[in-house]
Amino acid sequence: MDHRTLDVPYFSQWETPEMTLPVLSEGASALHRDPLWRGSGAETIEEYARWAVNVCGMACLKMILAVRGEAHPILSLARACTGYGGYVVNEADASIKGLIYAPFVDFVRERFNLSAVVRTDVPAAGIPAILAGHRFFIASVSSAIRWPEREPPSRGGHLVLVTAASQESIRCHNPSGHDRASQADVVLPLATFDRFFANRGIAVGF
Repeated sequence: MDHRTLDVPYFSQWETPEMTLPVLSEGASALHRDPLWRGSGAETIEEYARWAVNVCGMACLKMILAVRGEAHPILSLARACTGYGGYVVNEADASIKGLIYAPFVDFVRERFNLSAVVRTDVPAAGIPAILAGHRFFIASVSSAIRWPEREPPSRGGHLVLVTAASQESIRCHNPSGHDRASQADVVLPLATFDRFFANRGIAVGF
């Protein structure tokens, strides 16, 4: 496995990374207690709480851009991505749909000059080949991957940033990990990762 990727900065989708367990037990309202919420770029704490549960993909993008030395508030990325159709906001019921892959690809190409391609029907064993051509793979997994010893209720619904892979293991940053061990540079056996992996994602390179 390529150890040069160990220097990829980690960012949670919450401004305070320790908010994961409160969010899991209480829902997004727990984020009203996040003392660092202003760092997200939100105008109000309500806006922050509404968006933060939906921005795992923007957290992955924030980490990628940080490798280039760029710092972007996570909600500024989300707003810009929404302008491309990467998120669909329903003001009637306050729901947010996304991340939608194809508009995201257009967004990062045009705004940040990143190469990006949607990949579907990808076996976990195919991720090393993807990383041979792209620096990163944003993978769709179950959010339950933070507890790899458990069986996930389903696959997909959450995004993690895969930074390295071999035929034996996958290394990733999880924007909603609940402790340090489940957040940054998480190394999982390929077979374990596969139980959570929805066989799709976005390959991203510089």
